Amino acid sequence: MGSTGSIGKQALEVCDLLNLRVISLVAGSNVSLMEEQIRKYRPRVAALFNEKAANELRASVADLPCKVLGGMGGIIEAVTHQEADTVLTSVVGIAGLVPTLAAIEAGKNIALSNKETLVTAGSIVMRKAKEHGVQILPVDSEHSAIFQCIAGNRKQDIRKIILTASGGPFRGFTAQQMRNVTLEQALKHPNWSMGSKITIDSASLMNKGLEVIEAMWLFDMAPDDIEVVVHKESIIHSMVEYVDGSIMAQLGAADMRIPIQIALTWPERIKNSFRRVSLTEMGSLSFEKPDLEAFPCLMLAYHAARTGGTLPVAMNAANEVAVASFLSREIQFHQIPEIIQHVMGKHRVNIEPSLNDIIDTDLASRELATDIITSAGNEGKNPL
Repeated sequence: MGSTGSIGKQALEVCDLLNLRVISLVAGSNVSLMEEQIRKYRPRVAALFNEKAANELRASVADLPCKVLGGMGGIIEAVTHQEADTVLTSVVGIAGLVPTLAAIEAGKNIALSNKETLVTAGSIVMRKAKEHGVQILPVDSEHSAIFQCIAGNRKQDIRKIILTASGGPFRGFTAQQMRNVTLEQALKHPNWSMGSKITIDSASLMNKGLEVIEAMWLFDMAPDDIEVVVHKESIIHSMVEYVDGSIMAQLGAADMRIPIQIALTWPERIKNSFRRVSLTEMGSLSFEKPDLEAFPCLMLAYHAARTGGTLPVAMNAANEVAVASFLSREIQFHQIPEIIQHVMGKHRVNIEPSLNDIIDTDLASRELATDIITSAGNEGKNPL
């Protein structure tokens, strides 16, 4: 899922390296790239969420024996195909939740690169995975690092998880300086090449907040047992501290193909030609505390994590709307956390939500965030 995006394209490179069979391809609306991928990988099924784009794709690959589907129903059919054993999910946002649950219920292992699936419905997803005997293997570099650091160790021996953050393009900026940053600056990540939405999340540190919540569910940890440390070099991808004082860290190049490969081959490790890290060339590694005044999104995410229930859903929905508005130049960067905080403050938390409750919360929170932005735009003033 998400084959035409940044992670999806790199995952297909890994499939080339490992000679893995690609059974299904799923994306949003990119007809031209999907056609290229179908012609190269010859999947049984391809699905685009956009129905009009799916019709166009169907016509363009009519000469191939590939079943082309559209809409959510088509995506679910693609990810539950009987010949597939693993679904790599790298779509952006809550859009990945329902298909991921369908894949789990169909007995597919999940290589997870969609934080929002666990942020919004972690309790449901983890319970379903256990019920169906399905593995959820993390693809995010940080969670892959934690997964590797705890391998062979006992859960009860873990004192805390240490998530590393590059700090993004605005590391060291004050809260006042953050009020004047531009879209172009926010899209220039110093270490990683990613899609626009996740790049903005990294610049605001919301990405790290989402990762805190994801780590809670993946590794069964309380939010206050997960520490975020700014590590500008992005060489240590995360660490685990044990009760005896030992700290285990996973190091590697800033190359997403490495955690993708690990998720697809674990417990095996396969030789590759990806870039290596030279510690002698690096010279030193640095660490610092995140500035929560300059990056309030991280503080909001911890609040959502501690509260639980539907509050992370409301937070995530507001963030998706606010980031899209920033990318469209409708709001300024510093207004992203302001909009999120306003939506969270208005939300009435449901502590034990069903899937329908989660979907309803997502829709209502998006509407509220959109109304805030639209009303302010019509009146020519700030959203809040």
